[in-house]
Amino acid sequence: MHSKLWKTGAIGVMLALVSMCAERVVAQEQSIEAKWYLSGGLGALQYEGDEELEDGVLGTIRLGYDYNEWFSIEGAFALAPKLDENFRNSYGEEISRLEEVAGEGVHDTYGVGLSLDLLYHFTRWERIDPYVVAGLGVIMYGEDVGGDGFDAAVRVGGGLMYHFNDEWAVRVDGRGFFAGADTEANAIIDGGVVWTWGAGIAPKIIAVDGPLDSDGDRLLNTREDELGTDPYNADTDGDKLTDGEEVLDYKTNPLEPDTDWDGLQDGEEVHRYQTDPNDRDTDDGGVSDGHEVLTDNTNPREGHGADDLQLFELYIKFDYDKSVIKAVYFPELDVIGKVLSRNENATAVIEGHADRKRLSDAAYNQQLSEERAKAVMSYLVETCKIDSGRLGAKGFGFSSPKAPNDPKEGNPENRRVEVYIRNSAAADVSEKETPPVAADDVITTEDK
Repeated sequence: MHSKLWKTGAIGVMLALVSMCAERVVAQEQSIEAKWYLSGGLGALQYEGDEELEDGVLGTIRLGYDYNEWFSIEGAFALAPKLDENFRNSYGEEISRLEEVAGEGVHDTYGVGLSLDLLYHFTRWERIDPYVVAGLGVIMYGEDVGGDGFDAAVRVGGGLMYHFNDEWAVRVDGRGFFAGADTEANAIIDGGVVWTWGAGIAPKIIAVDGPLDSDGDRLLNTREDELGTDPYNADTDGDKLTDGEEVLDYKTNPLEPDTDWDGLQDGEEVHRYQTDPNDRDTDDGGVSDGHEVLTDNTNPREGHGADDLQLFELYIKFDYDKSVIKAVYFPELDVIGKVLSRNENATAVIEGHADRKRLSDAAYNQQLSEERAKAVMSYLVETCKIDSGRLGAKGFGFSSPKAPNDPKEGNPENRRVEVYIRNSAAADVSEKETPPVAADDVITTEDK
């Protein structure tokens, strides 16, 4: 009875210990991808002197799981294929062969052990890996030993692994186990090889303190927090340049896909067109890179814009919700008329643009920009006598800004009419004939 109470109490203590350790384990961060390991080994099963069995050889197979760098759980299977009888009575005194034949002692038998152990590692991911062990187990015999066919055991001990690499290691272990009707103190000593499942293809990942670059864009997470970029997205603005390339290499805005507002994304300018993503007009020809590429089919890198169209950019103040041109802007339109008149092969496209506010209506601004482009075209046809077949008018609404819009105020730079003239070089006009644009002409037109 005393022995059974001792075993019951010991098992209860062990279960409480496992529960407490498991709670601690849950709180720990998992540090590697390869968590399962398998080991096999050979050793010796050693019995206390008055046990019914002699010492024997055993083999072990263990399957382990690493919760984290401190704790592992191992399930073990052990086999002692031959255990000789021990001719001693319960007091350690030798008995005669006659007594043995009469039934005292145990004949040749075998033992099978099953156990579940909790390992606490001191330096799990170092080359030398010592640990202590506590667990529960059972040993089953081919013959009754001490009146039972098995012994429940409480196990304590320790061991050491030596890691050659993340995948392979060798180990030595020692376990004391308390079992038997008289609570005998027996021992297992063994050594073997350890193979970590998947470590050969999955590198060990250890959480460490220090600077992080989570998205691999060459900007530390702390720097991305300062810039407002996404530390888990290498290309925050989706322009085909990483945030690191924009900040460190090209000095562009990682939060704006078109830094120079020329209609081409920064990545297109760098990788496809070889234009300057910080300069709207790379060749200084007077026309933005985007307009050359997307509309004019000209070379945005041609020296000094040799193939560029001639651009006249007009900031004309229209009355609210109107497309009637005021007389103050007639001189500017007359200059355009002169350029077209002097070269009958010259053609022009007139583009109307609006700015955008938070509540701006796209359809309304599209229609209004078209009407204002047509108003300029009508002036050139009716007043400057330019053949309408040489002219075209198109509205863009607020889809092609040249500068950022304020959500409340919009931006007067984006409220404009642009006139692009092709084949105008032979009929260019002097600066004296081009009237200056007054400061009052750059106004804050109130478009919806």
